[in-house]
Amino acid sequence: MSSRRSRSSRQTGASMISEDQINDLVLQLHRLLPELGNNNRRSGKVSASKVLQETCTYIRNLNKEVDDLSERLSQLLESTDSAQAALIRSLLM
Repeated sequence: MSSRRSRSSRQTGASMISEDQINDLVLQLHRLLPELGNNNRRSGKVSASKVLQETCTYIRNLNKEVDDLSERLSQLLESTDSAQAALIRSLLM
């Protein structure tokens, strides 16, 4: 038995996750990723490690996009008069 399986077998039943559950979760992630969803139709199966790598990249890119949009919104609010800024803030809340 491999060391990975040995460690897994020592875990309690409540904290164990089956290989089928992991595969299902990876498949769900795969379906959520725009680039992989398109590539899969052309090239077939994608490895779990590729799905996880792409998921991390996608999340990093989303975080960067949120930061960029927040910065742009801050600049917009600074450049508008207070009445317009108040209106924009009320729409966002």
